[in-house]
Amino acid sequence: MTSAVRTVDGVIEAQLPSGLYRVAIDGRQRITAHVGGGPERNFVRLLVGDRVVVELAARDLTRGRIVSKR
Repeated sequence: MTSAVRTVDGVIEAQLPSGLYRVAIDGRQRITAHVGGGPERNFVRLLVGDRVVVELAARDLTRGRIVSKR
């Protein structure tokens, strides 16, 4: 059984330790996200202020995976 995934746009607010980022969604909600990917993804450098697309799992809306940079 798979859980539903919700995709939202956000802006990176801070780079945290261990490859995590604080991302602002809708300007008021903040989540912790990591860069999703595998061997097929190229290295993408993310900086504070970058606009990104984040996938949120249905179970925990405070954690996410960054899937692309805008």
